[in-house]
Amino acid sequence: MTVMNEHLPLAGKVAVVTGGSGGIGREACRLLAEAGARVAIGYRSSAELARLLKESLAGEGHMTGAVAIEDSGSIAAFRDRVLAEMGGADILVNSAGITKAIPHGDLEALTDELIDEIFINNWRGVFATIRAFAPALRERGEGLVVNVSSIAGFTGVGSNVAYCGAKAGLDIMTKSLARAMAPAVRVLSVSPGAVDTQFVPGRGKEFNDKVAATTPLRRITSPVDVAEAILACATHLKFSTGDRIVVDGGRHL
Repeated sequence: MTVMNEHLPLAGKVAVVTGGSGGIGREACRLLAEAGARVAIGYRSSAELARLLKESLAGEGHMTGAVAIEDSGSIAAFRDRVLAEMGGADILVNSAGITKAIPHGDLEALTDELIDEIFINNWRGVFATIRAFAPALRERGEGLVVNVSSIAGFTGVGSNVAYCGAKAGLDIMTKSLARAMAPAVRVLSVSPGAVDTQFVPGRGKEFNDKVAATTPLRRITSPVDVAEAILACATHLKFSTGDRIVVDGGRHL
């Protein structure tokens, strides 16, 4: 049985975060580092943002690495760098993804090309990343995968129909892999509502205010809210796997 350091519960752990320089990923990196983990920050193109984030994290021994999750070769190269520099991996947080706001009734605007891009980045890329890191996560015996999903996956309300479908698929993937990778690796989804980031192009303060007004807890989800749930998966929800943790202030109700 692992004895947890009360002040640094993730001391000695290596956490890998894809989409690490984005809003949710950045806060996840920060909280995981504060809990004692060494963090591998996976970024797509924002090398400078990733470098600045790395320098701001608590502790030491962190790294950054470019990774394009639609390219399995890029994922494999990133994994190889992480394992070479960090010596292994205990936690994998999949927070990379894309979307575009398209009204659900505008069927023509949701082109085949956009559908493919959304599913590749929000489903296939996540699976490919888990597949790449699975041996390392199993080797530690207490591995954890946290997939950043969305309430769109079970409400059918989201930036577009394909995004809802991809996140529903991600939740089912979480359940399937939780069975397949047990007992060495736990797999969980964290499902926020609308988050106060620039993830969905074109959404600003007016949209956020409208969402907050119709949410039971009267504010929009923050990146910190989501990151705290990710951290809880690693530090407190130690007997949970295959389920979703909803972080939306009751928006789905």
